[in-house]
Amino acid sequence: MELLKQKVISEGIVLAKGVLKVDSFLNHQMDPFLMREIGREFKELFAEEGITKVLTIESSGIAPGIMAALEFGVPLIFARKQKSLTLTEDIFVEKVYSFTKRETNEITVSKKFFAPGERVLIIDDFLANGEAAFGLTRIVEQAGASVAGIGIVIEKSFQPGRKLLLEAGYRVESLVRIASLEDGKVTFVEEE
Repeated sequence: MELLKQKVISEGIVLAKGVLKVDSFLNHQMDPFLMREIGREFKELFAEEGITKVLTIESSGIAPGIMAALEFGVPLIFARKQKSLTLTEDIFVEKVYSFTKRETNEITVSKKFFAPGERVLIIDDFLANGEAAFGLTRIVEQAGASVAGIGIVIEKSFQPGRKLLLEAGYRVESLVRIASLEDGKVTFVEEE
C-alpha cells in the first residue's frame, strides 16, 4: 500500500533495533484519511471471505479495525487489555505477550459477541512475533467461529510472526512489510 509506505518513510521513526515509532499517524495521533484507505484495502483483500465480524486488540488496532468493519458492514469487537468491572463473566481470556511493551497481558472478549460458524477477520496494527494474532485466533476458535484471515497494517518481516501464522494455516495479508530497521533506516520487503 503505497500511501502507507510513504507515511512510514516520512513520519516513522526507528527507535531501536526492531522498534518503529508511528505515533504521528497510527497509534497515538491517527490520520483518518489513511485509516479510511486502510479499511478499503482490507475490504479489497478479504472481499471473498464472507466476513461477519472484525476482531482486534485495544487500543492501536481499533482505528484500522473499525474502518475495515465499516467497509464490510459488520461489527468490530476489540479484545480488552484492561480489566473491566462490567466484563467479568462469560468471557474468553487469553494471555498475549507484547514485543513492543515487553509485557504479558490478559485479553478478554465477551462470549455474547460471537456465534459458532462466524467468519472473523483479525486486524492488528503490527505483526512481530505473532503473539497478539495467535491470542485472537485462540479466542475465535474457542467461540466455534473461524478465522477468515489476519490483516496487518505494518509487518516486521524480520521477526517470525508471519512465518508462524502461515505455518499454522492462517491467511496473512500485510499492507506494508518491513525487511529491516537496521542503522535507523526502514527497508521494505521487495514486492513479489
